[in-house]
Amino acid sequence: MGGRGTRDDDEVIGAPGMELLADADRADSWFLVVGGTPQSHVDLSDPAHLDFSYVRRIAHAADLVAPEREPISALHLGAGALTLARYIAHTRPGSRQRAVDVDAPLVELVRRRLPWDRRAQLRVGIGDAREWLATRRDASADLIVSDVFAGARTPARLTSAEFYAEAARVLRPGGLLAVNVGDGGALAHTRGQVATVREALAHTALSAEPGVLRGRRFGNLVLTASHSPLPEDELSRRAHRDPEMARLLSGGDLDRFASGHAPVRDAAAVDSPAPPDDVF
Repeated sequence: MGGRGTRDDDEVIGAPGMELLADADRADSWFLVVGGTPQSHVDLSDPAHLDFSYVRRIAHAADLVAPEREPISALHLGAGALTLARYIAHTRPGSRQRAVDVDAPLVELVRRRLPWDRRAQLRVGIGDAREWLATRRDASADLIVSDVFAGARTPARLTSAEFYAEAARVLRPGGLLAVNVGDGGALAHTRGQVATVREALAHTALSAEPGVLRGRRFGNLVLTASHSPLPEDELSRRAHRDPEMARLLSGGDLDRFASGHAPVRDAAAVDSPAPPDDVF
């Protein structure tokens, strides 16, 4: 969330409801803002630079899903400015990546104004993320990233047990699912998401900055899950050492966090909470 964008006329590019703002602090870097919500930051000269802290925590999963520099197969639900896809192409050359976004004008804006390295094996499609995921082969992905927002909220159909069952089907046995969750206050939505993900993928961890975990402010929490045991110690170490220090919950701590919350089915699923008006 958030950013140091400039609105100088020569440095703002956009389409109805979306714009690219030049980063005042980094040359050749841009913020993608959709409906007033900062959704992505990308450094065209340095794909390894990740400005948003939650994106860095998702990148920890990408770093640990396979040995360093080894190519992986990654699926990105929600394309945005393709920040993480660019990062993986840079850190894991030869990776096969697919991304999908329902917003065709957004994808076209990014394709024209923020072009990615054409040597990367990255394809971007237009469509509904859940329907697109349902067409993927069983056990075909090392990494699935779910970072879908309509405005500032994740659609209900991407928060249910049925959705996570599809993700579990597509993941390889040692693969990782990383989910960006926006929440605040008592974190009731996140607690329900933990219970829901755990039904499909038994090994789950949650990371967030302490102020978000304590309900002091709205923010991004990252769920990481797998069929296999997670590299919890390393995920925790990296989260703690991040410039915006985060905490990792797993095991008994996560049991207590999600206590009393049941998995959410399609019939009862709701969009993630709307952030406060002043959060950005």
